[in-house]
Amino acid sequence: MTPCPTPARKLRIRDLLRPHWKALAAGLVAAVGQGITDVLQPWPLKIVFDSVLKAKAGAVHGWLNLLIQSLTGGDRLAILKLAALAALLIALAGALCSYIQKYLTTSVGQWVMHDLRRNLYSHIQRLSLAYHDHKQTGDLISRVTSDIDAIQSFIASGLLGSLVDCLTLVGMVAVMFYLNWRFTLIALSVAPLLFGVVYSYTRRIKKAAREVRKKEGEIVSTVQEVLTSIRVVKAFTREEYEQHRLEEESLESVEIALRARGLKAKLSPLVEIIVAAGTSMVLWFGARMVLGGALSSGDLIVFIFYLGKMYKPMQDLSKMTDSYSKAAVGYERIREILETNHVLCDLPGARAAAPFQGTIEYQRVSFRYDSQSPVLKEISFRIESGQTAALVGPTGAGKTTIISLLPRFYDVDSGVIRIDGRDIRKFTQQSLRRQISFVLQETVLFHGPVWYNIAYGKPDATRAEILRAAELANAREFIEKMPQGYNTMVGERGVTLSGGQRQRIAIARAVIRNSPILILDEPTTGLDAASEELVFEALDRLMEGKTAIVIAHRLSTIRRADLILVVQGGTIVERGRHEELLRAGNLYAQLYELQFRREESVTSSQAR
Repeated sequence: MTPCPTPARKLRIRDLLRPHWKALAAGLVAAVGQGITDVLQPWPLKIVFDSVLKAKAGAVHGWLNLLIQSLTGGDRLAILKLAALAALLIALAGALCSYIQKYLTTSVGQWVMHDLRRNLYSHIQRLSLAYHDHKQTGDLISRVTSDIDAIQSFIASGLLGSLVDCLTLVGMVAVMFYLNWRFTLIALSVAPLLFGVVYSYTRRIKKAAREVRKKEGEIVSTVQEVLTSIRVVKAFTREEYEQHRLEEESLESVEIALRARGLKAKLSPLVEIIVAAGTSMVLWFGARMVLGGALSSGDLIVFIFYLGKMYKPMQDLSKMTDSYSKAAVGYERIREILETNHVLCDLPGARAAAPFQGTIEYQRVSFRYDSQSPVLKEISFRIESGQTAALVGPTGAGKTTIISLLPRFYDVDSGVIRIDGRDIRKFTQQSLRRQISFVLQETVLFHGPVWYNIAYGKPDATRAEILRAAELANAREFIEKMPQGYNTMVGERGVTLSGGQRQRIAIARAVIRNSPILILDEPTTGLDAASEELVFEALDRLMEGKTAIVIAHRLSTIRRADLILVVQGGTIVERGRHEELLRAGNLYAQLYELQFRREESVTSSQAR
């Protein structure tokens, strides 16, 4: 495979957030505002207890007492009104800041999800077929959906939310030290234990979440594989087996999830016990200090309020471990894909290909899949423009691999492939593939109207072009008999159509592209005689004037070929025309006796 000239794409958090820095900055300001309002919330109560109820003379601190006196003149009723108004304003400001912060982080989370999904999906499509050959589709689907959703949820709920908690925590601790540093040390005595427990469990929960996510990906792969092959499952009555297979996977997932849930379930009670111990100490020592005159009742209320608020961020952190762990694991799995450099790249200096004449040349081409033994060994042949070449040989000989190298689905290990005398690696992949049309053994149609599937290779095709392509492909008659004609929706993978109908739509797709090179990979396999005749009639029109490479098992196609290449064991063992190869009496003659003699006899008897 040709190495990329640029390094693999790195996924960094700052790169994801940088386009949205304005919204995040505004959200940060709102978060700071919310933290300040959280710190100010108990102070109206302190004013009421210390200045209105006069629980202790001189309990209100100097700067605050001066402010109250200047605003109210010392009148208790006025002080009470001021405290009530301050409580309302603080609540309104806190609510507004909370709304702005949550709205902006939710918005950023959605846009990050969109950007990440777009980039990930684009990169997955750029990955080579060699990568997709060994990767489970369900696992990739899980990364594009569940993993990205986990990151979005964390950004929306945890990113600035944790910042608000931290700002609130710092502000409260600072005020508590200002009021009474000795009592603050008592209140914070359980904090190290609390942080230690949260940190320890967070690491274990993250590891368990990673295992859960991996198993979920395997389950999605199993379901995707069975549902896309449901006809085979039903044909071989394997419903119970597939049900049992999914149940085993699901049971393993349940066991792993329960282990992870057990860790999460233990963490919250531990945090609550530690918090309760801290609250008990504050009540015990605080009340004694109030009775002894060392602390005002208003200060005690502030401490108790702050204590609840101070421990709440720690409790939130313990609850947030689940969201964080899922996001962290999702981030790792997405980064693994984005940093995969298994991409078939255009060479530096590659140019768009000019319109092809269609001369194809393979010169000493060798290829292997990964570390396996070579599939092709120094293959060499030449097809002139407008000629048809037929590839013949036993199953597994390398015929499909030969045609897969021409559009650069894979890159050769050695040797060179040329079109019109130029190395195909000097063309950009898109310009190369735009001039090659395919009609394959397995016809894949998309869920959408018939016209969309015909025009898939040429999205800007006019209606007249679509109608002409359908007519040349012998598809117009059955399409117009459908309930909505060309607007009839085709089921997923074309399951609502017969094999012959699917192939004729695939031929129409190739006709509308009108490319100079055509690749046919056993296009009539599995068709009945009537459908096969219609398909071959359409193929004959499609191949006219084009350079075609055909993997063929039909004698009439092979006999008309300008060049027959007999492939065995990854090498070309014979080449020539039909009559020449029969006279040679080698492998082609043996294949003819095994595969084609009966077909020729049937054709001769039908002619008589």
